[in-house]
Amino acid sequence: MMYLKFKITAFLLVLSCSITNAQFVKTHGQLSLKGTQLVDKNQTPIVLRGVSFGWHSMWPRFYNEKAVAWLKKDFNCTIVRAAMGIEIGEHSYNKETQFSKDKIESVIKGAIKSDIYVIVDWHSHNINLNEAVAYFDEISKKFGKYPNVIYEVFNEPDYETWPEVKAYSEKVIKAIRANDPDNIILVGCPKWDQDVNLPAADPIQGYDNLMYTMHFYAATHQKELRDRTDEAIKSGLPIFISESAGMEATGDGPLNLKAWQEYIDWMETKKLSWITWSISDKEETCSMLKKSASSEGNWKEKDLNESGLRVRNYLQKYNIQK
Repeated sequence: MMYLKFKITAFLLVLSCSITNAQFVKTHGQLSLKGTQLVDKNQTPIVLRGVSFGWHSMWPRFYNEKAVAWLKKDFNCTIVRAAMGIEIGEHSYNKETQFSKDKIESVIKGAIKSDIYVIVDWHSHNINLNEAVAYFDEISKKFGKYPNVIYEVFNEPDYETWPEVKAYSEKVIKAIRANDPDNIILVGCPKWDQDVNLPAADPIQGYDNLMYTMHFYAATHQKELRDRTDEAIKSGLPIFISESAGMEATGDGPLNLKAWQEYIDWMETKKLSWITWSISDKEETCSMLKKSASSEGNWKEKDLNESGLRVRNYLQKYNIQK
């Protein structure tokens, strides 16, 4: 009898978690900031965990509503990131603008339908001011009414200075806020989102619900980056880990599982949201899928690379709603 009671209790717990995840945005609603902490509509701290699609310009086949639904159902994602390639790839935004918009909107619509959050990521290492302002003006008019949407206005500045990134970001933020006064906006930092100390010393003023991105690849980036991020948070800078993984910063090389777990433990302790790179099928460590993977989800374990299997396990573990 005791064993039967235990099984029933366990079943009800799993059922409760499934229902909560099935109605994730409905449950948590409009996101905002309370100090440096991301909170939901009830001002309760929230941690979003999910995956980033690879560059849309190179892996457009995965940019569809069914793939989003599968990532929610099987990986237990509460957020996905749509990475729109601006210059790189035959289908880049600068070459095939309408195609690019359609692919990103497929992921946005999929996230809204699946009731999870979605990052609209301007995936570039360079400043494309006029193009970015026009795009985010359009996308915020179209989807700004949905609490699902988060805007990432500059993926990874590389050699731009913080004053240059700041001036660019302020113009894009102004365009978004003219249409959408509330949804979270993510701002990139110099040196591939490593130098979070720079915006910490000179943050953007005059807007609410701004967060700053830090990216790590655990086999390359050591404790020094975590320490720098801790100091930025202490100074009042809200941080969102919009891209991360367990291998080298090249996206290749062996997984460093110990270093990766240290980062995950740190993010969980700090209640930092985190996204892992990437849903793609390139022959490199960071690509979660093999060539055999269907474009529309329903992936078997044999379709997942080691990185994909690990990320799936992490998300299934940490996204259990308590």
